[in-house]
Amino acid sequence: MIACCNGYLNPARRAWRWYSVVRFSVKMKITIAEFEKLTDKALPFAQLLGLKLEAIEPTHVDMRASFTNDHLRPGGTVSGPVMMGLADAAVYALILSHIGPVELAVTTNLNINFLRKPEPADLLARAAMLKLGKRLAVAEVSIYSGSFNSAKVAHAVATYSIPPLNGVNKTADSATA
Repeated sequence: MIACCNGYLNPARRAWRWYSVVRFSVKMKITIAEFEKLTDKALPFAQLLGLKLEAIEPTHVDMRASFTNDHLRPGGTVSGPVMMGLADAAVYALILSHIGPVELAVTTNLNINFLRKPEPADLLARAAMLKLGKRLAVAEVSIYSGSFNSAKVAHAVATYSIPPLNGVNKTADSATA
């Protein structure tokens, strides 16, 4: 075994230490209620898709797209645009949870792989940050049908552009005023 300053080098213990530091020391910069208020005002497609932010954690966010028959395409499967909208909105929520309510953060790239046919049920998305920089953020999203215990139906990676915040107002309303 290799010893280090914190005892024996154990990858599992190191991961737990990192997770516990992140979990208990990072303050989220937007709440679920604040995000819902922002989506009601600025993202009308969120209501059309039945999107609901369920959890904001330091390491990820969870979002749900409530199933309706309007989401179905021929063959009885949930359409790809619904899954892409869910992935995009989940990444948006994740980024805002780390940088605050910056409405002008926009998608610059979204790549999705459809892995299997989703059942006609609610879709659940879990978004996790891969990299958060000053101008770009990259996150991945896993999408499940029905519950997080089911098989993954899609995987997406999205890149967002973050506007410069030095002296510029954060919201779109104040930028146009």
